[in-house]
Amino acid sequence: MTDHDELAWTLVEREQGPDLILFRARYDHCAHPDSGRVLKRIVLESVDWVNMVALTSDGRSVMVRQFRFGVGYSTLETPGGMVDPGEDPLTAAQRELREETGYTGGTWTYLGAVEPNPAFHDHLCHHFLARDVVPSHAQALSGGEAIRVELMTETDIRAAVQSGELRHALALSVLARVFPLWPLPFAHD
Repeated sequence: MTDHDELAWTLVEREQGPDLILFRARYDHCAHPDSGRVLKRIVLESVDWVNMVALTSDGRSVMVRQFRFGVGYSTLETPGGMVDPGEDPLTAAQRELREETGYTGGTWTYLGAVEPNPAFHDHLCHHFLARDVVPSHAQALSGGEAIRVELMTETDIRAAVQSGELRHALALSVLARVFPLWPLPFAHD
């Protein structure tokens, strides 16, 4: 714990909720640090995730488009996915890039991790930079995926961010660790 321990809620009871395919719901009953009132809170348990900026030798970023059920349309984003049990994040990132795009190889650098939504998620999303990747395989998509690959320049990516076409939070997070995506303060067109 940190020196902010006075903000910690005390766990009173934990109950398992339903399996939601990508997540497992958990309900934590916790006592408020000031009032002591016990409140039920949901936590979505998951394995860690990975995403990456994968650059070809000419500096183009390997991007993907896929339908996202939450928003009901296809989004532009960086490749990524879930870390399989027993797999380390780098191996997962390399596997996900190969499966989703057919690109492999290159020099990989770990860029750190973010909490996708710590309000109710318990996992991390690990970011990577892969330089000099090459197309070497056919896509190996699962039956639940339909992904199109696009190669984009840094200028293309900045334009997609500025227009609002690219707004996937985790993709923006990893891309911002590699490219200056927007002028500050950012004003959306």
